[in-house]
Amino acid sequence: MKTFIKKLLLAVIAGNFTLATAQTNSPANTNSVTTIPSKQPLPKLLDLGANKCIPCKAMAPILEELKKEYTGKLEVEFIDVWKDPDAGKPYKIQMIPTQIFFNASGKELFRHTGFYGKEDILAKWQKLGVDLKKSK
Repeated sequence: MKTFIKKLLLAVIAGNFTLATAQTNSPANTNSVTTIPSKQPLPKLLDLGANKCIPCKAMAPILEELKKEYTGKLEVEFIDVWKDPDAGKPYKIQMIPTQIFFNASGKELFRHTGFYGKEDILAKWQKLGVDLKKSK
């Protein structure tokens, strides 16, 4: 842990030095602050389940594929409610796995319980009007 903190501190110091050097060597040092664009909100698929539940285990590779194939288009998250029961409470699930589809604003659009295949998930997004053309 101490090593991690030291490395983090060194990275922050190096970053500040680089920033200070870049500002002093810039042709027009206007002391303006550069803003980094915020991450654009994405539609989200939340899967609440458990790593030891059989249908949940079957969902795991599907979730990983979706996460990789739709990077920048869709956020995919898994919460293990057996390991962290409190994390599932706000969603008031009654059975696992439960998949919840949210729009980019965070509004719940659809909820499904049980195993849900990849093609079914993609068809549901399309029916909900969410464009998920694959990222390259």
